[in-house]
Amino acid sequence: MTDSSLKQSPYEALKYPQFVAFIFANSFVTMALLMQEVIIGYSIYKITHDPLALGLIGLAEALPYISLALFGGHFADRRNKKTIMQVSLAFITVGSIVLIWATNPGNHLSQTQVLTIVYGVIMLIGFSRGFYSPASSSLNPFLIPKEVFANAATWQSSLWQAGAILGPGFAGFLYAYLGLTHSLWCVVGLFCVVMMLISTITAPPIPAQNEQKVNIFYSLREGIVYVFKTKVILYAISLDLFSVLFGGVIALLPVYSEDILHVGAEGLGILRAAPSIGAVLSMIVMVYYPPLNQAWRNLLLAIAGFGIATLVFAISTNIWLSVVALFFTGVFDSVSVIIRQTILRYFTPDEMRGRVSSVNGIFVSSSNELGAFESGLMAKLLGTVPSVIFGGAMTMIIVTIVWFRSKELFKMKI
Repeated sequence: MTDSSLKQSPYEALKYPQFVAFIFANSFVTMALLMQEVIIGYSIYKITHDPLALGLIGLAEALPYISLALFGGHFADRRNKKTIMQVSLAFITVGSIVLIWATNPGNHLSQTQVLTIVYGVIMLIGFSRGFYSPASSSLNPFLIPKEVFANAATWQSSLWQAGAILGPGFAGFLYAYLGLTHSLWCVVGLFCVVMMLISTITAPPIPAQNEQKVNIFYSLREGIVYVFKTKVILYAISLDLFSVLFGGVIALLPVYSEDILHVGAEGLGILRAAPSIGAVLSMIVMVYYPPLNQAWRNLLLAIAGFGIATLVFAISTNIWLSVVALFFTGVFDSVSVIIRQTILRYFTPDEMRGRVSSVNGIFVSSSNELGAFESGLMAKLLGTVPSVIFGGAMTMIIVTIVWFRSKELFKMKI
């Protein structure tokens, strides 16, 4: 098949059954984790009414993930990726069952006991993700030919965003109508579906050079050095780190829904789903019109748009204006996701995909989970609205700095 025919088919990546199974597994695990995050976050805030307690959830997951992700990347390059994913997912599922037990009011645990168990389980999930994420990210490129990487990135991100819509959206309504315990059982059910989908995938052979015994710390250093010497990868993942670290508002949505917009659990579901709805709609457009022409310019403009939408959300006291602002954070974030994923696929050698994915995962986890902690801490110190304004302003400053420091990348072609 010629390159031109590939470009004419926006569905090319969907011709590979194992890739389809992979992206649905990725979507469902995202849906399950986000459902769990929203349900637990909302229940914790109702118990404590403390935004810092929400931030500590992010910190509890980020620290173990960051501490293990590089080792997870090393093993992903040298062991069976599918097995690593299955074992990690088993630990996540067991942890989720423990959450059901700990948060069941019938067990009559004290607030301190509940919080201790919840944070402990979140740490276990962070450890497990430290192995699951590099294995998953490094397995993905082996399931499709290189010439359809961009199309595959669009479909993968679209399905991921679909999970990110349905997860938070379902979470708010499930919590409102089924209660805490039954909602968390739905999460466990989704993890079981993911396990079945992963079982249908054939793991790629381990490269011969990776079967040799290699000093693990040399291997980790090799992955880090590659990222830092490859400017396009370093800048791309750094932009994601700092923009979401400062500009992310997701962790504070329970505060907005309860204390600022006064819309309750159902409103929280709408707010939490709005960014992903925007992302999916833009992903549908990008299947036909990928944003890879002048990719670096488009990446910077998308992150700037994300910062502006965050500022609008920060000052809004109207639920529908807030929903629109969050919708556009999803639109702009989806553009940056497509470009960043394509950059990582094209500029990473096969034998280093696990380690480079783990470094990228550390940046992403830092931006998401540590960003949640930063949001909770800043809201505690400055107040909720000023902290979000600060985050949006920092995003705009970071984009401006990178714009002037990366002019040579404007000529980059993918």
